[in-house]
Amino acid sequence: MISVFENRAPKVLFILGFFICFSLISVRVVGQVSPAVFACDATKDRKVVHYGFCNASLGRDARVADLVRRLTLQEKILNIVNGAGNISRLGIPKYEWWSEALHGVSNIGPGTNFSSLVPGATSFPQVILTAASFNTSLFEAIGKVVSMEARAMYNVGLAGLTFWSPNVNIFRDPRWGRGQETPGEDPLLSSKYGSSYVKGLQQPDDNADPSRLKVAACCKHYTAYDLDNWKGVDRYHFNAVVTQQDMDDTFDPPFKSCVVDGNVASVMCSYNQVNGKPTCADPHLLAGVIRGQWKLNGYIVSDCDSVEVFFDDQHYTKTPEQAAAKAILAGLDLNCGSFLGQHTAAAVKKGLLKESDIDNAITNNFATLMRLGFFDGDPRKQPYGKLGPKDVCTAENQELARDAARQGIVLLKNTAGSLPLSPAAIKTLAVIGPNANVTKTMIGNYEGIPCKYTTPLQGLTALVATKYLLGCSNVTCGNAQVKEAKKLAATADATVLVMGIDQSLERESFDRVDLRLPGQQPLLIKEVAKVAKGPVILVIMSGGGFDISFAKHNDKVTSILWVGYPGEAGGAAIADVIFGYYNPSGRLPMTWYPQSYLEKVPMTNMNMRPDPSKGYPGRTYRFYTGETIYSFGHGLSYSKFSHKIVKAPQTVSIPLDDDHVCRHSLDCNSVEAVEQLCKKSVTFDIHLRVQNKARHGGSHSVLLFVTPPSVHNSPRKHLIGFEKISLKGKSGTLMRFKVDVCKDLSVVDELGRRKIALGQYVLHVGNFKHTLSLRI
Repeated sequence: MISVFENRAPKVLFILGFFICFSLISVRVVGQVSPAVFACDATKDRKVVHYGFCNASLGRDARVADLVRRLTLQEKILNIVNGAGNISRLGIPKYEWWSEALHGVSNIGPGTNFSSLVPGATSFPQVILTAASFNTSLFEAIGKVVSMEARAMYNVGLAGLTFWSPNVNIFRDPRWGRGQETPGEDPLLSSKYGSSYVKGLQQPDDNADPSRLKVAACCKHYTAYDLDNWKGVDRYHFNAVVTQQDMDDTFDPPFKSCVVDGNVASVMCSYNQVNGKPTCADPHLLAGVIRGQWKLNGYIVSDCDSVEVFFDDQHYTKTPEQAAAKAILAGLDLNCGSFLGQHTAAAVKKGLLKESDIDNAITNNFATLMRLGFFDGDPRKQPYGKLGPKDVCTAENQELARDAARQGIVLLKNTAGSLPLSPAAIKTLAVIGPNANVTKTMIGNYEGIPCKYTTPLQGLTALVATKYLLGCSNVTCGNAQVKEAKKLAATADATVLVMGIDQSLERESFDRVDLRLPGQQPLLIKEVAKVAKGPVILVIMSGGGFDISFAKHNDKVTSILWVGYPGEAGGAAIADVIFGYYNPSGRLPMTWYPQSYLEKVPMTNMNMRPDPSKGYPGRTYRFYTGETIYSFGHGLSYSKFSHKIVKAPQTVSIPLDDDHVCRHSLDCNSVEAVEQLCKKSVTFDIHLRVQNKARHGGSHSVLLFVTPPSVHNSPRKHLIGFEKISLKGKSGTLMRFKVDVCKDLSVVDELGRRKIALGQYVLHVGNFKHTLSLRI
């Protein structure tokens, strides 16, 4: 969201206390709250029972049409901004559309508050770490918990029903300050995360009426948005020049999956321009793609003030009335901000808009509220009406937050015999670093107020005796306590260094310019490692990756863990992994690049594919041709897993009509993945044997990649399937991946058309490869 909104209404936090094992958190206290806000309250106004839009037995379309017909132009305009005004004569109260739930119910946005009644909500790991679990059932389970807590808060007047989450932008560049909010750099992982989390948020628990919504989710920020503020270039002025190939191949798939697979209720357009047009004023992107091609059943909302931005900052139109008209005619239904509320009536008066254009917008908005039960009367008599404060921060919800962090933590390096540590063998553990005893840092941005915190120090202290040293006054680490840290590590049985960054160095409106650990952190790590008596475990807390080659290749740094921003229970999860109560299974959802990457790749270059003539190495594991620190999908375990494809075809034939041009040409290297062909459902199964050869039981993420033929600048390899499994020690299992040729093996050509390449494909699972031939 735009930072000016937060500046206008900054959060005020009060520290409530600190406990040895857990610290309770800051709470913004508000006064006694009112019950849930809803329309059609017959106890206040008997007339509402005669309104068609209040009659739940009518069809939804008829109810919405009845409501729209009753409104004046000014009343309609009240309902195309996030702070929708009340229409008292019809029994419709004010409604605030803007609430957030990126990784738990958040009080970023005016639609949600905490109070003494509900002082906090379950705070899950920041999305980038949850994505590292590669576990779609976990993605959905978190969504279910978040929506339950949201409904519970709505029932006591503390939350809305429309949540502008998740963020499914591709984490294209490691410097992006908001990469932490995303599921990473891969289109399939991002798509699966987005659709699964949306289903968890939205789907009714009883599934009695699948068109109803538990809460309404929103996939953002559409599209090609992944630069905030880098070397003087900001998101409000940036024009993302994107090829159609990259748009259809990389940037748009997660949004398409949100709409088509997740049936998301909303999509948010972004601040930036794409190829010279503001996304919130582009009829092709909004009306054409989102609503036309993908068939969105819901509303399209602007990022906050983005309509004003394309008028004031981008100077896309000459007058504010033209800007309002451009946005609504492009397909925008709701303005986060006040711009449309101020200028839409004048746009109609000047003939730039028809009132019917506004009718289309509010129809989509009201239909969403209808699906949420907003017009069905007292929510206490509706589904979820029994939920309340007792259903927020339950023990089960908090345990899921801890488990989500455990599942996502990535073991990057582990010298034999280093981890897991034995609680019986460790008499004293040195815990050093600026992130060792942090609280708020662990929950990243778009955060709420957690139920409680367990810091890394607290989690480790609960298991063994610890000695703690801050090491640096903060993550910028201008002056490290090297001498004191060395003294501590030299006498301890093991040393845990908890380093990394926080929101001061990566956040919304702030991109990084460096891939090295800041300040004297590298010096502190190297000096401690030189003298440490026992194993040295480096823990990195961050959203983006780093060039930590100095630690990767240092034999004295025996283990490295990346823990993202691990949420309220992050410290307990870190301790669980370090001491072997949980066998790590996370995999990196993004590539970790060397510092030299920055010299070759400006953030403003949107091209995914390499350009050798310009020394441009490309982006993400799918196209990048350079050296990496750690690759996408990298992650170690305390077990050793093996993979073997036991059944897969050597040849797959595509059924083409007799008159197809490729039946009579030797030059065909691909065929169009058109509907007629894809309806024939060309699929095949891959049977895979996975074995755990170690004594440790544990979870394992199986990632299936394919390298397609080298045509149409196709990816070097790309993910086509993944699944998380659990195996006891010395056991194995058979898995099956169903591969759809049109969906999984097709590539996007230079004009944005999906093609099935003919020729040789290589399937990868771990170190195992299988070759198959695709032909006509």
